[in-house]
Amino acid sequence: MRFTERFMAHLSTLELDGKRVLIAVSGGPDSVALLDLLVEARIHLELDLVVAHVDHGIHPDSGLVAQRVQMAAARYGLPVEMGCLELRAGATETEAREHRYAWLEDARRRTGADWILTAHHADDQIETILMRVLAGSGPAGLAGMAPQQRRVVRPLLPFRRAELEEYVRSAELDPWLDPANADPRHQRSWIRAELLPMLRGRLGEVDLNLLRVGHHAATDRTAWDAVLDVLPGLDLRPEPGGISVAAHALGNYDSALTQATILALARRAGCPLGPTRAQRVISLLRSGSSGDRAPLGGLWTAELSFGRLLICHAPTEPPPRPWPLTRHEGAGAWGRWRFRWQRAVVPEQQERSALSAWFTLEPLTVRAWAPGDKVRPLGSTGHRLIVRCFQDARVPRSSRGSWPVVTGTREIVWVPGVCRSAEWVPPAGVEALRVDAQYA
Repeated sequence: MRFTERFMAHLSTLELDGKRVLIAVSGGPDSVALLDLLVEARIHLELDLVVAHVDHGIHPDSGLVAQRVQMAAARYGLPVEMGCLELRAGATETEAREHRYAWLEDARRRTGADWILTAHHADDQIETILMRVLAGSGPAGLAGMAPQQRRVVRPLLPFRRAELEEYVRSAELDPWLDPANADPRHQRSWIRAELLPMLRGRLGEVDLNLLRVGHHAATDRTAWDAVLDVLPGLDLRPEPGGISVAAHALGNYDSALTQATILALARRAGCPLGPTRAQRVISLLRSGSSGDRAPLGGLWTAELSFGRLLICHAPTEPPPRPWPLTRHEGAGAWGRWRFRWQRAVVPEQQERSALSAWFTLEPLTVRAWAPGDKVRPLGSTGHRLIVRCFQDARVPRSSRGSWPVVTGTREIVWVPGVCRSAEWVPPAGVEALRVDAQYA
């Protein structure tokens, strides 16, 4: 079977049909090959493609590379998102990767894409596993890169670098060759250019053996992820920016099981957590009180809140500016929240804490809440502070800063998922404006 046929067969298993996908294109051979392959595949899978390129601001030719990516997107007739990180020349590989993925996630939300597709392949996986072996990683780290992790999909993981290079040649593509990829000062480049060739000369099947290590570790990681949904009393729940579980149940496990469960929870949330920081979470569980937090690196924290342990990622950007909801059908994003609205018949009863609400056809605005804001809850006569409503709904402190409210001409009429106001409630059975909110 030809390479393109094998790629198409693998791509069809990833359930991307009909989706909008953001393709991370660095301009190098692997990402240029992925872009060309996806252009070929888009008709069969009805893919809506958006090219994304981020300039790290490190290499002096990075501006020219960005221009080449823009030109390639134009040739394919694809929209393109461009960004510049302006990192310093001494930025580490880890810093560059973290900033790159943060920008890609922002671009995904901005463009309404369902997935971010990267060009990591089997040789990248081999190098990653070996790097983690040398760094003393635990079993989860030895699993390497997951084929799908949160919103990131890696459709080239089953394929080798040599196959992609041959495809680039046969398709007469013109990639940019980053000289840093051959610079042994960078650990990955040293492993690729010097260490792996030496190991292959001595051990022969070192590539297959490293992939086998990754497969065994990935099976273990998958098993622990499945265990989270069946552990007695854990009561796992997705939360804005993270995940939460019943603190008492987790605190009653023995030490080894508690640590393994915390590590699995962090992976589910997307938090890079090792045993040392997991011990901070265990200390928080055993000696902390509601409202206490433990830093987990970067913008990640663990928090005890209303009897639950929350692992979450604090928002990096300030709250978006207010914007209006039209009286007709529409959709829009406010930070990580998605809103859709349309005309619909009002039900017999509206739930106070639902993520859907119906309103009379008056001007509405989505904005950030502020200290001192109040709302008159549905079924009540008096007003109540928004912060009290958050407490009633058991919303952790770390999640409140990025929560939107919907206002009318003078006052707040809805806090999605927390409190529906008694204002602007249309009678049941009539057509009104239905608004649905979802945290993405």
